[in-house]
Amino acid sequence: MSPEVLARLARVDIQVVAQNNGYFVLARNICVGIVREQDGRLSIGSSGIMTDSGLAYLIWAGCKPILAAHGGSQSPASPQQVEAVQGFSNDLKAAISQ
Repeated sequence: MSPEVLARLARVDIQVVAQNNGYFVLARNICVGIVREQDGRLSIGSSGIMTDSGLAYLIWAGCKPILAAHGGSQSPASPQQVEAVQGFSNDLKAAISQ
């Protein structure tokens, strides 16, 4: 990951917390996302939020936001959790794609 991308991530308080074989785990507060670097290109995987059940992804059941974790665990997502995941995802996309 280039120094320019790392600087853009730092400006929105997103940190690289782990990396291995072209994969980067990025985090801000309780939000986590995975980015893959291949052939000089960055692609973003799913973003989620850390819960008591582990990493949970924001999904929608009709118009209700749900946090879905490994093993089928699901719980309603609060408005604050929805805002955190969506804000993190938007900031991550903007920092990676510039």
